[in-house]
Amino acid sequence: MNPLLTSFDTAPFSTIKNEHFMPAFTKAIADARAEIDAIATSIEAPTFKNTISALDYAGQHLDRISSVFFNLNSAETNEEIQKIAQEISPLLSEFGNDITLNEDLFKRVKAVYDQKNDLDLSTEEHTLLDKKYKGFSRNGANLTENKKIRLREIDAALSKLKLKFGENVLAETNKYQLHLTNEADLDGLPDGEKEAAAQLAKAKELEGWLITLDYPSYIPFMKYATNRALRKELSIAFGSKGFNNDALDNQENVLQIANLRHERANLLGYATHAHFVLEERMAETPEKVHDFLNELLEKAKPAAQKEFRQLEDFAKKLDGIDQLEKWDSSFYSEKLKQKLFDLDDEKLKPYFKLENVIAGVFKVAEKLFGLQFEEVFDIDTYHDDVKTYRIYDDNKALVSLFYADFHPRAGKRGGAWMTSYKSQYVENGVNVRPHVSNVCNFTKPTASKPSLLTFNEVTTLFHEFGHGLHGMLADTIYPGLSGTSVYWDFVELPSQVLENWCYEKEALELFATHYETGELIPMELVQKIKNSATFQEGMQTLRQLSFGLLDMSWHGADPSNITNVKEQEEKAFEGTNLYPDTPETCMSTSFSHIFQGGYSSGYYSYKWAEVLDADAFAYFKEKGIFNKEVAAKFKDHVLSKGGTENPMELYKKFRGSEPKIEPLLERAGLL
Repeated sequence: MNPLLTSFDTAPFSTIKNEHFMPAFTKAIADARAEIDAIATSIEAPTFKNTISALDYAGQHLDRISSVFFNLNSAETNEEIQKIAQEISPLLSEFGNDITLNEDLFKRVKAVYDQKNDLDLSTEEHTLLDKKYKGFSRNGANLTENKKIRLREIDAALSKLKLKFGENVLAETNKYQLHLTNEADLDGLPDGEKEAAAQLAKAKELEGWLITLDYPSYIPFMKYATNRALRKELSIAFGSKGFNNDALDNQENVLQIANLRHERANLLGYATHAHFVLEERMAETPEKVHDFLNELLEKAKPAAQKEFRQLEDFAKKLDGIDQLEKWDSSFYSEKLKQKLFDLDDEKLKPYFKLENVIAGVFKVAEKLFGLQFEEVFDIDTYHDDVKTYRIYDDNKALVSLFYADFHPRAGKRGGAWMTSYKSQYVENGVNVRPHVSNVCNFTKPTASKPSLLTFNEVTTLFHEFGHGLHGMLADTIYPGLSGTSVYWDFVELPSQVLENWCYEKEALELFATHYETGELIPMELVQKIKNSATFQEGMQTLRQLSFGLLDMSWHGADPSNITNVKEQEEKAFEGTNLYPDTPETCMSTSFSHIFQGGYSSGYYSYKWAEVLDADAFAYFKEKGIFNKEVAAKFKDHVLSKGGTENPMELYKKFRGSEPKIEPLLERAGLL
């Protein structure tokens, strides 16, 4: 019996075997195709209900199987799963094209679209109709037959190239290890980090200590290790992923992806890939994105240059360093931060035991939105690390299921993300509740210490949980507009706004207690966290802007004349460079956000959402960070509404006006 072909509510992880995937996808695609064909060939006159609504509910079983499979490919993958992904991705891409290039189906959608002003549609129905029509028109429905064939070829090629790109990055991350047998090489590392490195070595049956390119191992070494030569080695290994002219090299993949995206945009009548993407964003055009990035660059660059000179002087006085390099950045920044604020992550970590932080983010959600969290042990998971929860509202009604997977392992890609195993929607009067997951890579507990988070990891947990709330509190009719199905430059608002609570005394008092003594975090430490919040904010802003500009350099112009990935990157970084270039490294070849994930032409949206989140949080600060009235407005107009309305309209309903840039500049200390 194939568990994926049964009608399941929670994903049946423990009974799924790799050999189940291909037959399940084959059957689910055939079933979804039959549903689509029934809509396309119906003899009834096209209506909103029998065409637009029916189309949005079609293929749900395929969506469920896809969410299970691709989440496993990110969080618990192996060579076999990766191979299946290479087979399945082109099939799904082909099926997607079969829908958008289906002429009979498009005729019916267009017939409804053409009479939209005469139909009595709700705002949500209007939005769905617009989205479905554009889903066809923006993806080739109006193309000639030979252009449709070329579009299919491009999409199939892109789906494979993006997978290959990601596999190479993961393989590079897993391949490298810094094996140390001399304890002096770990000088500067806190005891907890040394213990974690010893545990990693032991797991690989090695003597001594092991440092890897996984964030919980890599970042502490770069921040604390006094051995500059080893920091350099590790930094170059990290920065050269996919850039070693070997079997895992991504340079050709980058060029092919950029060129195919450009060709696809041209085929559809757009000047560049960025023009195509941004038509469906709050930013609207590449010109607006460039203006936005350059306005912030103008404000941040003087501050960044001043901060960099301060760091250079500090490193020179401390250790006689004449030329600061990239591998010195975290090390001397941490030392300077300790000197200026007497604040060091190692002093903070005992107050941020993972379990306490989880309880804390739950408590914040309870105080804001009236949610209750219950850890449960009867929900199937794909790994022992995964915790599961049922979430209820004040009336004890089920709001959502929540999966939490917090530690790195070999089959898991780096970083942190929110994902969903089941969307929220209303069908036949029943409000189907979502299944949401957060996946992160935090330090594992050791024999002597629980998992203690850096402050940066605390904000990461709050960030991903903010995305989680966007999924959990969804309350829309149609699955295609539910939860995080919003404009890409709006999707980071719920996540980024929640990070603000990490800096507030009222919130920290709920969970920041010492893991051994139970003592509440001292308020002078809280004040130091707040004081240090804008430390090197100019440099941080410059760094984020450089990533946004790199993204636009690949996607906002014709890439066909680019032959050298590294040279293209250097040009993009020209206006934002502080450190000398490292010839052995290249960011593009492991920039998974834009070459594998969904952020192509969208990396600017992190900063865009910061403008929104700073403006939104200013409203909370004005009324009180746990003010029920403001929280209810945020829930009613942002978190629950998904993509049912233009995001700027939703934001104005919450805030009363459009967002202003000043709160961000003020918060960042850039005014």
